[in-house]
Amino acid sequence: MKAELQKYLKLVIGVFICALGTVVIIRSNIGYSPWDVFHQGFSKVVGVTIGQASIAAGVIVVALDILLGQKIGIGTVFNMIFYGLYMDFILHLNIIPLGKNFTLGVFMLFAGLIVFSYGCYLYIGAGLGCGPRDGLMVGLTQKTKLSVKAVRNTIEISVLGVGYLLGGYAGMGTMITALTTGYIIQKTFKILKFDVSMVKHRSINDELKFYKRILKYN
Repeated sequence: MKAELQKYLKLVIGVFICALGTVVIIRSNIGYSPWDVFHQGFSKVVGVTIGQASIAAGVIVVALDILLGQKIGIGTVFNMIFYGLYMDFILHLNIIPLGKNFTLGVFMLFAGLIVFSYGCYLYIGAGLGCGPRDGLMVGLTQKTKLSVKAVRNTIEISVLGVGYLLGGYAGMGTMITALTTGYIIQKTFKILKFDVSMVKHRSINDELKFYKRILKYN
């Protein structure tokens, strides 16, 4: 049970760290990340917060994950809901300073990407199911046999285009993020000796079977 608790702790902390990294990128003030350009554009069209838009987009992406054969686990559902809630919460606290010049903005942007990548490492490594967007990245990586960098960059550029058309805020930082996110995630995983293609995630059904066995033996 100790190992199981550690898995859930990695999930909760990892998703929070991802949200924190995202907010740092937003507060860099030189352009939202591609997904957040999409989330902001969607939030403007629908009239919700950026975190709520993230949750709604997550539901759509989960459907794509299922089509790609990804296991939908507790971690997938947790990420889908709490990533957006954490974002709104951190933004509401207003604890991340706003980048007041381009140099500071670039520093904050890359810091945010590194923080975000570490959060991905934690919660994906928990094996409880990828978040919707990272599940899409993993699914396409496994299906196409392309690198994480290539797949991630393709996804980022695609959602950026749609988000911009919906009225999301894009700037120089957005393009930097679109072109470097995949590389930074791949480099972070390499430094941490983490092979995302080797992670075996438990689906919600697997989770129920696992705990039924524990209760049976106890």
